Amino acid sequence: MSEFFLELFSEEIPSNLQKNLRENLLKSFNEFFLEKSIKFKKNSSYSTQGFVRSNGVSKKELFIKKTDKGEFYFYKTRSKKLDTHALLEEAIPQILNKIQWKKSMKWSNYELFWGRPLKSILSIFNKKKLNFKFHHFISSNSTFVDKEFEEKKKLFSDFKSYKNFFKKMDILIDHTERKDLIEKKFDIILKKRNINIDSNPKLLQEVVDLTDQPNVIVCEFDKKFLNIPKEILILTMQYHQKYFPTFDKKGNITNQFLVVANNKDKKGLIKLGNERVVEARLSDAEFFWQKDKAQNMVKKISDLKLMNYFKGLGNYFDKAQRMRKLGAIISDELLISKEKVELSASISKVDLLSELVGEFPELQGIMGGYFANVQGFDKEISLAVSEQYLPVGSGTKIPKKPYSIALSLADKIDTLVGFFGVNQKPTSSKDPFALRRLALGIVRIIIENKKDFKIRDLINYSSSLYQDQGFEFENKSLQKELLDFLLERLKYYMKEENIRNDIIQASISSSNLDQSVIIFNKAKNLNKIINKQNGIDIITSYKRASNIISNLKK
Repeated sequence: MSEFFLELFSEEIPSNLQKNLRENLLKSFNEFFLEKSIKFKKNSSYSTQGFVRSNGVSKKELFIKKTDKGEFYFYKTRSKKLDTHALLEEAIPQILNKIQWKKSMKWSNYELFWGRPLKSILSIFNKKKLNFKFHHFISSNSTFVDKEFEEKKKLFSDFKSYKNFFKKMDILIDHTERKDLIEKKFDIILKKRNINIDSNPKLLQEVVDLTDQPNVIVCEFDKKFLNIPKEILILTMQYHQKYFPTFDKKGNITNQFLVVANNKDKKGLIKLGNERVVEARLSDAEFFWQKDKAQNMVKKISDLKLMNYFKGLGNYFDKAQRMRKLGAIISDELLISKEKVELSASISKVDLLSELVGEFPELQGIMGGYFANVQGFDKEISLAVSEQYLPVGSGTKIPKKPYSIALSLADKIDTLVGFFGVNQKPTSSKDPFALRRLALGIVRIIIENKKDFKIRDLINYSSSLYQDQGFEFENKSLQKELLDFLLERLKYYMKEENIRNDIIQASISSSNLDQSVIIFNKAKNLNKIINKQNGIDIITSYKRASNIISNLKK
């Protein structure tokens, strides 16, 4: 079998760009090979004479063959011989030129834009070098074998010799092999030390892409940092340093973490270096934590006036005040303390002013909950503040406690009303403010907590709160558009729950969003029995009754 082998040697490309490049190249080459491959022809729409004429053959050359679709005439023909070598030499530069980078760079005086500076191109087909030019590069059958200094080069004739050569140097070319090796080393260490790591496929894929000589090292930080909220520790290690934090059997974070290095650490210098880096980052985090938690949250509320929310929607103080009033209305439906909901809304955005959230934006809300807890607020208030942004994605945790539900709904409804009001609605291809996720969050909170709300009234009231603050909306169809938008998210949610489309349409047509739980339950129950004997009997009885009524009307 023929073999095509292409290596694009460059400086280290970030993991996400590597993934896009691999997918792009695979798709482009697949399309190229499909376009150039020879297909035999089968045609059942012509008469025999027409078939003979159109293909330039005699009747004697035809034969009948049975297929799944019946009997058809076929004829044998010689396949045309293609010069694949020449086709590849022509196509590769064109394919490389079409690569779309999310981020790219230009270097020296060259015109080429690439994810990171490209150094060489190795290209072989059937053990022969492919000759082509791509910008200032001339393809070859050699590549660098010392990536650090880029001095030594070696010739290769096929992928097998290339792969085996680097394997002897402990360099794994195959991504799957790297991943398997890292996971195997993880398992050995975790079992030996009786600890766990959280499943994080994205981070694992990232370290797989960033290493070709993977080696797992166990590192530690000072136990004093365990007094910092665990979310800070996890973010510092996972997202800033690409480390894997570890947990004991009870789920408590430990002071040990795993590092996937790109080399063996015979002298322990890599371990020492990574420990120093994480100690420095955690020292900064500890300083911010001690400073931020001492800031009185109630006194900081007025400072939110200095932080803009969105053009045409005011500042974060304005938003907090709208949430406070909207939350009070929601509290009536939940039969909980209006004062507590109003207080939780008032302090809900204060953590945005903290150094910690400035350093770790992913912790907004979570840090507010910690600050509120340290400063003696009721547990329900602290939890509501920490859970206000839940759910953060499809299938993730939703708020379950009444005060958390009230604050989360108030925040999401206020955001949706505001953005729809200033016509910042999602399009079919873009949703820059993640409004679909917010709407789905509302749907999930309602259905999964089995508690309906008067959504139409809440939207109207939220809109009036903007007007009370002096914000006039240009979108006069706000209510209808937002209700339709939420209804589409409800349909999407039911589809994800494997409910049949005709059942979804039928259940929604007879109710409105104020009855979302009823809609969902009806659809779910009908979906369960529709194909069972009971369901078949019900449909038969309904049809019979419907026909009788129709006949009586006539």
